[in-house]
Amino acid sequence: MRNISEGFHLFLVSCFALLAFSSQSSNGFAGDIITLNQSVRDGQSLVSSGGTFKLGFFSPTNSNNRYLGIWYNKIRDQTVVWIANRDNPITDSTGVLKLSEDGNLVLLNQSETVIWSTNASKAENPVAQLLDSGNLVVREENDEKLENSLWQSFDHPTHTLLPGMKLGWNLRTGLNRFLISWKSESDPSTGSFKFGVDRRGYPQAFVWNGMGIEYRSGPWNGLQFSAVPEMKPNDIINFSFTSNSDELYYSFSIENDSVVSRLMVSPSGSLQRFTRLDDDKSESWNLYWYAPKDQCDNYKVCGAYGICDANASPVCKCPPTGFKPRDPQNWIMRNGSGGCVRKTELECQKGDDGFLRLQRMKVPDTSMAFVNESMSLQECKEACKRNCSCTGYANSKLTGGGTGCLYWTGELIDLRVYPVGGQDLYLRVAGSELAKGQDPDAHSSKRKRLTVGLSVMVCVGVLVLAFSSYFLWKRKTKGAVSNRKTEERVFREKSQDKQFVDLVVSSGREYSGEYNKDDIELPLFDFSTIAIATDNFSEANKLGKGGFGTVYKGKLEGKEIAVKRLSKNSGQGLQEFKNEIILIAKLQHRNLVRLLGSSIDAEEKMLIYEYMQNRSLDSILFDTKKSSSLDWPKRFQIIGGIARGILYLHQDSRFRIIHRDLKASNILLDGEMNPKISDFGMARIFGGDETEGNTRRVVGTYGYMSPEYAMDGNFSVKSDVFSFGVLVLEIISGKKNRGFYYDNCELNLLAHAWRLWREGKGLELMDESMKDSCSTSEVLRCIQVGLLCVQERPEERPTMSSVVLMLSSETATMPQPKPPGFGRERSPLETDESFSELESYTVNQLTVTIIESR
Repeated sequence: MRNISEGFHLFLVSCFALLAFSSQSSNGFAGDIITLNQSVRDGQSLVSSGGTFKLGFFSPTNSNNRYLGIWYNKIRDQTVVWIANRDNPITDSTGVLKLSEDGNLVLLNQSETVIWSTNASKAENPVAQLLDSGNLVVREENDEKLENSLWQSFDHPTHTLLPGMKLGWNLRTGLNRFLISWKSESDPSTGSFKFGVDRRGYPQAFVWNGMGIEYRSGPWNGLQFSAVPEMKPNDIINFSFTSNSDELYYSFSIENDSVVSRLMVSPSGSLQRFTRLDDDKSESWNLYWYAPKDQCDNYKVCGAYGICDANASPVCKCPPTGFKPRDPQNWIMRNGSGGCVRKTELECQKGDDGFLRLQRMKVPDTSMAFVNESMSLQECKEACKRNCSCTGYANSKLTGGGTGCLYWTGELIDLRVYPVGGQDLYLRVAGSELAKGQDPDAHSSKRKRLTVGLSVMVCVGVLVLAFSSYFLWKRKTKGAVSNRKTEERVFREKSQDKQFVDLVVSSGREYSGEYNKDDIELPLFDFSTIAIATDNFSEANKLGKGGFGTVYKGKLEGKEIAVKRLSKNSGQGLQEFKNEIILIAKLQHRNLVRLLGSSIDAEEKMLIYEYMQNRSLDSILFDTKKSSSLDWPKRFQIIGGIARGILYLHQDSRFRIIHRDLKASNILLDGEMNPKISDFGMARIFGGDETEGNTRRVVGTYGYMSPEYAMDGNFSVKSDVFSFGVLVLEIISGKKNRGFYYDNCELNLLAHAWRLWREGKGLELMDESMKDSCSTSEVLRCIQVGLLCVQERPEERPTMSSVVLMLSSETATMPQPKPPGFGRERSPLETDESFSELESYTVNQLTVTIIESR
């Protein structure tokens, strides 16, 4: 019996093994490989040998279309890195991937029509394999070393660059590898933005929008791309650029096996590098780097010869010697796209030209530049000087202290200067314009004569001063007191305008530790000019009124402007006015309102801004007749723009800025509904490693202030994050947080949103007017982000860099929010009428000022 039992057992095992083998063959599951006899159907998948990547069919969020793609297998939220049929989706679940008889991978639909194919060379015994690098390859079965792959997905990227992939050219075959964005978050078809390497002139990388250039990386200088000084090899990521007779490409590798990284071009055209830990399934992607990062990253923003400086105001400058703005009027209005022109024509034939040294520069566009890697910098200079068409030169590489020669023969465009990094650029300037001492070789004999002469003069001067000092000492001592009093009297008699400018500079020094009047470079307009521009501040031109003054529409030099006229009796407004000049004049970002100038005349103080056609967000959002014009795509665009503006203030600007009064009335909208943050009167600068501050005078707007700020006077970047969260929930609901009530429960908007979220009814928060245009996943993602931002404890709120990532990526992992601050029932007596336009009260020994724009 025992032998019979054992035999029967072996029989069953054999049967199960045969069934398993049969199932494997028929279902197409072959681990990481498929052969001629196998296929992958919708619902099945290949997994790389190390389990890192998976290949299969998927549908993007809010889409029923099916695509064959590759994504990370170990990461919970699906992050797609490659798509086969991005422009030819399958409309049902009948897709099949298999190897055809000629050795090509083909994707078939229900009618067995080929909708995608590798279209490579024929093979005798082909196999397709998904590698642990994320590369899908077709090879001969016996070529396990992958030395002669017949086809690979790494040669045909979509929107993502993975470690080991090449971005650029195979010069032997003419293959060009580049990234193209998705059309939208839910549509992976070919979008508008392309990122690739341009091999013309001295190679560099570009982001194109159609045929137009959006962003330029600059050439590879041996260490990094010229326009990305922060892109240096480190213990985590190693960057490289290969250029030889066979290949021209950029690539990166990961030095730490515990880190995962990818580079992608987003549907909006932003280059984004993400990283995360490989073994932490709960961790979301971190935004490691992105571009364009600021206004100066936009291509050719300051025109020919114009130099962009993100830390200056205005951002566009002409070279310090020999150049002037091409269009002075537009230059004054902060439109530098016209660039600069020479004051004096070059004098090459006379041999009098010299070279102006510009430091810490992003070198100009090298598409039409010439390069000689064997030349020294001195030889480069001599070659440029001999060629009257040469307009500038620089080292082509920064390695070894600087090597190679790079020089230009046309106008220099897309210049910018960095606070740290960059390289020296030598700009050709007429000798008559060249500043003394700028060119180390020009006019050397004249410099020597001047040096000797100056030395003699200094010696004589010292002797004369020594003999004169004694005789003047007694006389000056006797008159010191009276002279000091006279000086004080003269100073008091100076105009109020001069006093105020000095006061502003003094305040700036108090913030930054610097004293430099050149920091304030705003055009000054007289009172009569602004009066004419606004039709004498007529009621018809009145745009609105706030606690500190009135805003008027005007027209100055042919352009529409907005003028904030400070109330004469507002002491707090004077402080706000000073603060705006100190801060906003230094800040440049597409989501911050631009300050065009100021007017300081006797008792009148005015600020001149760019005019926003759609005025403030609150004027549309909270108006039931106008709010329907804000469909969901516009609201999502506004949320994203505000987030990027705050991120710039907190992280990417010259200083760390805490706004302290973010609210719907301080978000202005241009003609295309792009948001711009305004009103920096209550903003504070943080320096060095400062992350938070405390004040005994709390200023802000009820409904937007974080609990720790309103109650204890503590403010930080996280208090701005709280205000942003309130804004997000207001934009989604179309309701104000302040004075919001629901079904007599007397909950504020934050508590109402939290209750709906907790009950799984988040979409009920959405404004009825946009239900037909919304993306439910985007709305829910924004609600979750908003609730994360308004959590009670500041340390539990995300940073703005995390917020931008969560908003821009459907694959980012987000924690569940905790109860919001101020999310409680309120007394019916606590209504809007309880607060006047400007009201102060005391909480925990703090003076709290509530400011509400009307």
